Amino acid sequence: MKNILSLSAIVLFAVLACNSKKAPVETVKPAPPFIESVDPPDAPPKTWKEHWFEHVQLLNRVYYDTSVVVYYDGDVKPTIAWPKTYMAEAWNYTKKTYGKFGDDSRLFVIYHAGKYSGGHPGTYLDAGHDYRNVTDCGASSFDAWTTGIDNDIDLSTHEIGHIVEGASKGVKESPAFDIWHDSKWMEIYQYDVYLGLNRTADAQRWYNKMMAVTDSYPKAGTQWFRNWFLPIYDNYGKAKVLNGFFTLLSQQFPKQQLIVQGKSYQQYIRKMNFGEFIHFWSGAAKADLAPLALTAFGPKDEKGADWSPMLAKAKTDFPAITY
Repeated sequence: MKNILSLSAIVLFAVLACNSKKAPVETVKPAPPFIESVDPPDAPPKTWKEHWFEHVQLLNRVYYDTSVVVYYDGDVKPTIAWPKTYMAEAWNYTKKTYGKFGDDSRLFVIYHAGKYSGGHPGTYLDAGHDYRNVTDCGASSFDAWTTGIDNDIDLSTHEIGHIVEGASKGVKESPAFDIWHDSKWMEIYQYDVYLGLNRTADAQRWYNKMMAVTDSYPKAGTQWFRNWFLPIYDNYGKAKVLNGFFTLLSQQFPKQQLIVQGKSYQQYIRKMNFGEFIHFWSGAAKADLAPLALTAFGPKDEKGADWSPMLAKAKTDFPAITY
């Protein structure tokens, strides 16, 4: 009995001794707090629902900075990165050359794949694209825009050129559009952009391509780039003469007030005729370009009218333009 009691005491002591030890506590670090990415107040929207022409896509913002905001539709490969650099460079060069375009410094760049082949612009003076400067480019291929060379940048740059001709100097519309149509101004604009960005290979590629282009207006076989724009560009100040044309338009050509989102701008009230076109380009070049126009275009405008009397009248109507 004594031995049993002794043994019991030992066991009880052992149990009490074990219970008296503090069990180790495993330390578990708390999970880091979940932080949701919140845009700053002036950030462009993360998504943008199209509501122009036949476009109905929900666009996703893939990049933005102070120069560009890039949106892709759901079929554009998200790994495509060149627009955030090239389009920013082209847009910044354009603003440096032609001045600002509204209060927002950014160009809104849109790309589509598998749809909407071609492109169009939007400007800060028009509600169609929510008063934003926009290039909207599409392609029939679902593999579009992957290279960032040749037509990828040609079409994209072309649409920036439309913003220049249709919204420079705070004035809406393009008085010369019916004369040079959709692409003739863009031919020299793009050449200058490539040179201005030191993209010499692209400039040479574009030069070679444009030197072979012929058009039916104002007469069959007209070579706008080779015989009109390039001589003006090379001989009368390059980018300076290009900008000078839009500056003279904003100063001299008939306009009316335009209120956009409570702010006062202006809008051209009519298109220009061929004589006025030559007169204003001569003013930008500070040289009489009538002989060059005669060589490049012949003596008549696209409708078959002699432009010489129009030029004489333009000199009377706009006497402040001298050369």
